[in-house]
This record gives sequence, structure tokens and C-alpha cells, in this order.
Amino acid sequence: MKIKRTTAQDPNFTSLIKDLDRELAITDGEDHAFYDQFNKVDKIQHVVLLYENDWAVACGALKAYDPQTAEVKRMYTRPESRGNAYAGKILQELENWAADLGFIKCILETGINQPEAIRLYQKMGYNRMDNYGQYAGVEKSYCFMKEL
Repeated sequence: MKIKRTTAQDPNFTSLIKDLDRELAITDGEDHAFYDQFNKVDKIQHVVLLYENDWAVACGALKAYDPQTAEVKRMYTRPESRGNAYAGKILQELENWAADLGFIKCILETGINQPEAIRLYQKMGYNRMDNYGQYAGVEKSYCFMKEL
């Protein structure tokens, strides 16, 4: 296993998020178009990839939400690589990088139809918060925050 910090232009990241978007289209159902508009990578500069035998199998990204807050985006692990705690390793590296960049907290949004993600974030010390920004008032969104 190897972890790499990179950018949103990395072709391995592009490949992983295509798979993520296909999976989310099913998970989100009729709500996918709403959520998809907030998952563009044009404002993402910080990406973490996890490699298993030189093959990119998991990813996550950071986007500045405000000067003190980094938003965790595009968390994904290929189905065949799940169950190896890779998502936790990605999230830890993202938190380390966010702290290196001067952020003091991380926030994120996930959906009620993603119980595995909710469990991961809670296990990693994230606490449920009021829905922020574009997710305010969206009942199917769960937002979380962690002080770094």
C-alpha cells in the first residue's frame, strides 16, 4: 500500500471519480443531479490517492470552504478493495494535509443512503453538525465536522 498526494488532474483520480459518480447515480437515485452539481473538481487542488500493488484503489480530496475550513470531497474506494481500512487512511492523510495547509477543521457532507460512510466519519471523530451551505435544509444530507 502506498499513499500519494496529487492534484485533481491526476488520471488515476479521474478514473476513480468516474466510478464513484456511477455508483452515486444509483445510490442517490432521483436526487443525483442535485448532489452532482457540488462534486465538480474544478476547485479541487488537493487529492490523495491510495495504491495497492501500484493500482489506484481509493481517493479523497480537499477543497477550501473558508480560510479556516477544508471540505472533504470525493471519498471513494473501489468495491473490490473495501474492507481494508483504506478510506480511514485516506481521510487521515487528508486531515494531515489540511492541517499542513493551515486549516483548523474539516467538514463534509454525505447522504443518508451511505451508512458505511456515516460509520467511517463517526469512527474517525467527526461529529454531526447542522447542514452547511448548499446542503442547508436538505433532509437526505448529513453534514459532519472535525477539529484538527
